[in-house]
Amino acid sequence: PKIADVMRDNVISVPPRTPLVEALAMMDEKNIRVLPILDQERRCKGLLSVFKASKFFFPSHNRIWDSRRVVASVRSLTRTLQGKMLCAFEPDREEDLILMIGAMKPSSFASRLPNYAPEKLLVVVGDREDIQRPAIQARARCVIITGGYSVSDEIRALAQSHEVSVVLSPHDTTTTAMLCRSAIAVEHLLRSDFLSFRPDEPLESAQHLAAASQFQAFPVIEEDGRVTGIVSKSDFLRKVERQLILVDHNELSQAVQGAAHVEILEIIDHHRIGAFSTQQPILFRNEPVGSTSTIVADCFLTHGVELPPGIAGCLLAGLVSDTLNLTSPTTTKRDAEVLAILERLSGVNATEFTERLFTSGSVLNSKSAEQAVVADCKEYVEDGRRFSVAQIEELGFDQFWKRREELGHALDAHRTANGYFFAALLVTDVVLQTSLLLVAGEKKFLDQIHYPEAQPGVFEMTGFVSRKKQLLPLLTQCLKSMPL
Repeated sequence: PKIADVMRDNVISVPPRTPLVEALAMMDEKNIRVLPILDQERRCKGLLSVFKASKFFFPSHNRIWDSRRVVASVRSLTRTLQGKMLCAFEPDREEDLILMIGAMKPSSFASRLPNYAPEKLLVVVGDREDIQRPAIQARARCVIITGGYSVSDEIRALAQSHEVSVVLSPHDTTTTAMLCRSAIAVEHLLRSDFLSFRPDEPLESAQHLAAASQFQAFPVIEEDGRVTGIVSKSDFLRKVERQLILVDHNELSQAVQGAAHVEILEIIDHHRIGAFSTQQPILFRNEPVGSTSTIVADCFLTHGVELPPGIAGCLLAGLVSDTLNLTSPTTTKRDAEVLAILERLSGVNATEFTERLFTSGSVLNSKSAEQAVVADCKEYVEDGRRFSVAQIEELGFDQFWKRREELGHALDAHRTANGYFFAALLVTDVVLQTSLLLVAGEKKFLDQIHYPEAQPGVFEMTGFVSRKKQLLPLLTQCLKSMPL
């Protein structure tokens, strides 16, 4: 399961310049505690939380002065108050203002005015001209008239001449003062150090990170940086309705990540049966043939389902690759029968296709050493020891010997990174039908491989072409033969 399985794609968000009062109203309406702040390109600038907003409205005792801060423009104040701009000067300029309530005797108000820079002063007052007049004469940045009252022509003319913005508020003084504080744009209150996930991120690993995080919700972000969804801590508890059919493997260590946490409906395979259990009976088709493609094709043929040329060609490619065009020791009579049918249905000659496949598909010519040692790599567990075996097919061993040293370092790094007991790479010459085996592991294990050692860690496996039928039994026996 992945994040995309539990995330919500109807992301409720607001732009960075949204007044706090509108963001909080949306959070209350939608019953959410965290709100993503997205720009025009749907990139997340941060998260707004109820907790962060409450700290803004109710500052601690050592920051009590912040309760009088109003960070807004005149236009934003008017919008938040649902009021009316009677006169305005530079209404879109955002400023850090000081809130002052004109609820006192005119003499007291006049004595306090000089304590503040007038260009930073936001005066909230009712229909008291004896307070309005001195505030305007002192050139306060903005005067808000509360209670739905208007102003006299004299006061309006005075404001115009002193370039003082005047806003009419329909609310009482207390409500107006509170709303002035909430006119602040949400971009000033967001948390930019948020935790986010990718849609394809495994659910199990993401759940551990989310549980340890102080955040309650997490944006889900695509590779291009756009927000495509959001996931909350409670979303991780949602049941994932995903089902799997395992094809060409039956061990969970070789399955996609998270396979152990979803329902497995069916298994179609031709490998050894590993330690595997299910909660209910399933269809398990495991046959000793050279390729799972043979089994899949047989399902079409047995049930009379038409095999289109394209699908027949894909199955043919898998069959000749697995059996080295019927030359592998794992090849059975049924593989040959099915291949003949697939040739007819697809119109592809298997021999010619095999030559083109192995001529153009040299891993050692086209991949880095790190990629080559994990090409067609499978993980196994035997007697509590984890190990991996990769296999690549080449035309001759020239490229292997040229890159032997870097391949050895890459294989050892792969072993260390995954904590394997050993890691092996089987390089098969499809023309000579023989292989070289490169192994990274402890000396006591390598000593159990009783085959000619061409170089340290490189064994000549004459006649070996099959990982499943020849190499894997040998390696498991070597593990069992190790001294305690």
